[in-house]
Amino acid sequence: MHVMIRRPRSRLGALRLAATAALAGCADPIGVPPAPILEEVAGSGGVANVLSALMTARTQFTDSVAVRYGKAGQVLDSITPAAIPANGEVVAPVFGLLPSTPYALQLIAYGVGGTDSSEILRVTTGPLPSDLPRYRASGPSPGPGYVLFSAGAYGLVIDDTGRVVWYVRFDGTSLNFQAQANGRYIARPSTPDPSAVGSLLEFDPLGTVTRRLGCAHGLRPRFHDVLVEPDGSYWLMCDETLVMDLSGVGGVPGAVVTGTVVQRIDAAGGLAFEWSPFDHFDITDVDAEARSGATVNWTHGNAIDLDADGNLLVSFRSLSEITKIDTRTGAVLWRMGGLRNEFTFSNPGPPFLRQHGMRVANGEIVLLDNFGEAGGSRAERYALDEAGRTARLTGVYAPTAATRATDRSSPRGSLGRRTPDSPRDRRCGLRSDTRMCRPPARSPAHATRPSPPRRDRAQCRRRPCNRAGWG
Repeated sequence: MHVMIRRPRSRLGALRLAATAALAGCADPIGVPPAPILEEVAGSGGVANVLSALMTARTQFTDSVAVRYGKAGQVLDSITPAAIPANGEVVAPVFGLLPSTPYALQLIAYGVGGTDSSEILRVTTGPLPSDLPRYRASGPSPGPGYVLFSAGAYGLVIDDTGRVVWYVRFDGTSLNFQAQANGRYIARPSTPDPSAVGSLLEFDPLGTVTRRLGCAHGLRPRFHDVLVEPDGSYWLMCDETLVMDLSGVGGVPGAVVTGTVVQRIDAAGGLAFEWSPFDHFDITDVDAEARSGATVNWTHGNAIDLDADGNLLVSFRSLSEITKIDTRTGAVLWRMGGLRNEFTFSNPGPPFLRQHGMRVANGEIVLLDNFGEAGGSRAERYALDEAGRTARLTGVYAPTAATRATDRSSPRGSLGRRTPDSPRDRRCGLRSDTRMCRPPARSPAHATRPSPPRRDRAQCRRRPCNRAGWG
């Protein structure tokens, strides 16, 4: 149930305003800063997410506000992160509440002249959607924060017990859901028309779609990964499809070949960087069997990240390869894994195969090795000596019961994301400024990619891809 209660300007607030005006007119050289004032305070239960509540108000002389809250009839022992007023109005969300539970909420205003508190409002959260997935977790927690992932028609955040503390429902289903460095979330819900180019959707913590992210040149954005930077620009992967004669390399004439293009789109929507495998790779970089059919899923990019030096790392699943790309020139700096591997692996056994979820973490590369180990899929951590071209396995994370990831595994569902600065204290609501589970990498001064010499495309022609994408 959603309850709305409004608080008119209080008599105390009016007296404060009168006193402030009087002080402003006197010649007291010391000066007394005016106290914050809250007006038209309202509270309601969340609409898109029943595990949330919302407080709004008009403010004066206020730097920030927060919501103090607790279960109705109990001590208000929790407080939200600060919300900053804009043009005298403020919206302060409360996340991580229990379903079907009455809560008491109080808005607190902070300013140079002190604080102001609203009266206590009552809000009762609604019941969980009947189709919302339920989870149960056990064992020691691997670290602080929450875990974020997609599950069918929902993007979910769960705590260490498996309890859903936040969710957003999609129109359609999404195989990916990610927290970004700008405090927003990204998903790519399915569309009724599988041939539609589609776009990635950016959500704010209230579950509102704030913008649509797409590729330049009309290319189809891949759902696997996107990296939004604090300035609003973003990196994403796009499908480029060419028709090629592969009869000379064990394939067929007129093969439909799909490669993964990487683009950076600036905050204004302009193309700032573009890299295409058709300019840098050979079709023979993929196994002969994979290039023998009428359709060739050539590179299958499924993860991107920025290294500490500002250059780009891309995971190409079909090639079983991690590639490092110079973000200023587009040059390939090195290739690790696959048929064109340049590294020596110190660990025994084969290197990773058909990997997912590649990330930079504490100077090392972490990924999900889908098929490299006969005993089952596992997460692996590698320390690289880039100058010496060596890769050392420094950590392995595997389930107690061997599990083999399927050939259509979700890109990020395999490696869970944790929010690093979210408190584990159960009294605290989910932070409204949730970040990625890694510090944002240092961004270089990106420049538009100079157009490299194109490969001979006399036997190629561009054709829009009519697939919904591979998993």
